Amino acid sequence: MDRLEAMHLFMRVAELGSFSAVALQLGVARSVVTRQIAALENHLGVKLMARSTRRLALTSAGAAYLEKCRVILNLVDTAEADVAEERLTPRGNIRISLPLSYGIKRLAPLLLDFSQRHPEVSLDMDYSDRRINLIEEGIDLAIRITRRLDPGDVARKIGSSRLLVVAAPDYLARHGRPQHPAELAHHECLGYSGSGAAQSWHFLVDGQLQTYLLRSRINANNGDVLSEGAALGLGITLQPDFIVADLLAVGRVEQILADFPIPELGIYAMLPGNRHVSHRVRVLMDFLAANADAA
Repeated sequence: MDRLEAMHLFMRVAELGSFSAVALQLGVARSVVTRQIAALENHLGVKLMARSTRRLALTSAGAAYLEKCRVILNLVDTAEADVAEERLTPRGNIRISLPLSYGIKRLAPLLLDFSQRHPEVSLDMDYSDRRINLIEEGIDLAIRITRRLDPGDVARKIGSSRLLVVAAPDYLARHGRPQHPAELAHHECLGYSGSGAAQSWHFLVDGQLQTYLLRSRINANNGDVLSEGAALGLGITLQPDFIVADLLAVGRVEQILADFPIPELGIYAMLPGNRHVSHRVRVLMDFLAANADAA
């Protein structure tokens, strides 16, 4: 039995609460995972996990051992990272989660450039707007676009994005150009449902942040779809600059309500809070931080 490998496997089972989930993540049979944990328990002479048909729970000995495993494995990762950094050549695999539109429009070219610069780093890129649990899904780095972070998030800001209110010239000709956010209540709006707040937008009015309710017949969890709907004259939408920049450049939409600022979105590199940050991940974060706003 490789003791470090068994400790790492035990830690993953404890975090996911399932032998099957770990086996699926690793691409091995469930029996491989259970045998490893059983061998570790035999070696230690104690039960680490209490199993039933419906749930898996740590014993008191298992809970204490888990904390020691985290300390030991983190020290091992740190030691190996220190050696790797001395070689100055990033290598190994990085699993990275990316938001769909921003990931494709702005980050994909940067990541491909990074891959060319660092041929010994393997990138496994997952493009999705789904909010993920980095630890449960084995993600090394996630890019998240948000107005505020949650308590306990481990993150580094790598950029920012402006939010713009836009509509097609044809729509504005037919329905008039709003001069104040309060007038949006009388317009057809296209709402982003991914944030759970498609029915209201926020503007700074006389220095105060105000919330305005909307009428939104069309909602979607993808900004490209809503921007295209706006370009077709279906209504007004509020979108990040990286989504509507091309439509603005060719005149398919126009910015409105520019005198009423909207709080910017932060673009963050998120890290799982339970593990050492490898040299290759730090190199990638530095690269994205240096280039994301220019993309």
